[in-house]
Amino acid sequence: MPPHPETSSRRVPLSVLDLAPRSAGMTPRQALEESTLLAQEVDELGYARFWMAEHHGSDTFMSSATALLLGHMAQHTSRIRLGSGGVMLPNHSPLMVAEYYGTLATLYGDRFDLGLGRAPGTDPMTAAALARSSGQLNEFASEVLALQTYLGEPQPGAKVRAIPGEGTHVPLWMLGSSTGGAQVAGALGLPFSFASHFAPDQLREALMVYRDRFRADGATAQVERPTTMAGINVLVAPSQEEAEHLFTTAQLMAIRIRSGQPAPLDPPVDDLASAVPAQLIGLAQAHQAVQAVGDPASVVAKLEAFAAEHELDELIVTTYTFDPELRRRSYRMLAEAWGMPAA
Repeated sequence: MPPHPETSSRRVPLSVLDLAPRSAGMTPRQALEESTLLAQEVDELGYARFWMAEHHGSDTFMSSATALLLGHMAQHTSRIRLGSGGVMLPNHSPLMVAEYYGTLATLYGDRFDLGLGRAPGTDPMTAAALARSSGQLNEFASEVLALQTYLGEPQPGAKVRAIPGEGTHVPLWMLGSSTGGAQVAGALGLPFSFASHFAPDQLREALMVYRDRFRADGATAQVERPTTMAGINVLVAPSQEEAEHLFTTAQLMAIRIRSGQPAPLDPPVDDLASAVPAQLIGLAQAHQAVQAVGDPASVVAKLEAFAAEHELDELIVTTYTFDPELRRRSYRMLAEAWGMPAA
């Protein structure tokens, strides 16, 4: 069962969302090696979780085989919880997901979270090649129930079993970028993580729907009260000016994605307005409206205000820089400014 930090008495836990981003000039292997170094660093710094998100057919992100990557990260870390942020369930059979994550839990113990989403995590043509189910709410909820059953205690007379998997009780999280996931999370009594780092518009409404519809008395409930996490774009540097300069890499990434031209991460630019049309800058700003970019003190203040405004139990932060060392530096500076107890 996920922890229930008291937001009123101390800062909420911080977790990390990673998509194994690849910078221009970097091979896929180098991108995965950099994500491994990041996992090791945030493990030592005291972050709560290291989640990886499923994406397919992208030159930007190397995180298509999420379960394989999490097993690799488990071998190179010792404490931090690892998880999917998330597995896009319409792309997979619940039985196979239960087998994969049940195998991870069998090998490495209770260190894994299984975040579930409905989006395909890719473009329409790749989604068609992957798709196994529609992702409609009723079908999605039914598959979540099946997955939870496979990971639960062995069912007498069951003809289909997840082995390894049954009895591991890998904790489930529901992910969402709209109110749909919030409805399912509330009805099933699951913790809920909202993707406000790229879909900020419905954050407030989704949290309200989740809290209003939360049921702690159902057989599927895994938490006793509504438990929430939200994503936020973060970049910490010694000065506000440097942080904003480095953040142009993330802005260019968002522009490429939103305009259908994904590519490896670009180097930062001195003047974003001279690099791309103004209307595309507006797209990036809307896409990344939930952000904390600046020196350590200003970022901490923004994170505290965001968590308090939405009464969140946890924040999951994501950081993109062209130079992977500067990404790790950002997480180091944030951990120190947050007062994070090192592992």
